[in-house]
Amino acid sequence: MLSAEELTFHVEACSRNSRESQKIIYGSFYGYAMAICDRYTNKQEDAVEILNDGFLKVFKDIHNFKPAYADLISSFKGWLRKIMIYTAIDHFRKHHKHQLVSKLDDVTYQLPPVYDDAVDKLSYEEIIRAVQELSPAYRAVFNLFVIEGLSHEEIAEHLGISTGTSKSNLFKARLQLQKILFKNYHIQVAKNAV
Repeated sequence: MLSAEELTFHVEACSRNSRESQKIIYGSFYGYAMAICDRYTNKQEDAVEILNDGFLKVFKDIHNFKPAYADLISSFKGWLRKIMIYTAIDHFRKHHKHQLVSKLDDVTYQLPPVYDDAVDKLSYEEIIRAVQELSPAYRAVFNLFVIEGLSHEEIAEHLGISTGTSKSNLFKARLQLQKILFKNYHIQVAKNAV
C-alpha cells in the first residue's frame, strides 16, 4: 500500500497523465476496487469491465480529488469506492435495465429456519458468492441497501425504478439469499459427512 506522501505524489502525477503513476495507483488499489466490483456481478469478466471503466473515470477526474478528511489514504479509498459503485450502477443499467421491473413471483418460498451456528460458520467468500448468485436486479438493490447504506429513495433514483420496486426487490433478494445460503450449507454438510 502507498504511503500518504506517495499517494499525493502519484495523484498529482496522474493529473498530468503520468502512465507510470496510473499503473502504480491501479496496482495499489486493484484488490480494494475489485472487491467492490465483485459484489455487483456474478461474472468475473463483468467485474473486470466495471473495474477498468471505474479506473478510467478515476484517472479522468483525479484532478478533482480533494481529501474529505485528514487520513489521505482513507479519503482516497472513499472517493474511489464511490466511483466504482456508480460505475457498477451504470453497468447494471446498461446491461440489465429490462430486469429492473419487479413482478410478483408465482412461487411461494417456504424456507426452513437457518440455525445461528450455520450462519456463524460462513466465510466472507461464501457470502459474496451467494450474493453473486442473486439475480441482477436483486443483487444491485441488496448491495446498495445493505452494503452501501443507501435509502430506498436513493436506490430508486440511481437505478431509475420506483421506491416500491426497490423495497420489493430487497425483500425478494433477502429471501433468495437465505435460500441460496441454506442450500449451500446443506451441500457442504453433505460433503463433510461423506
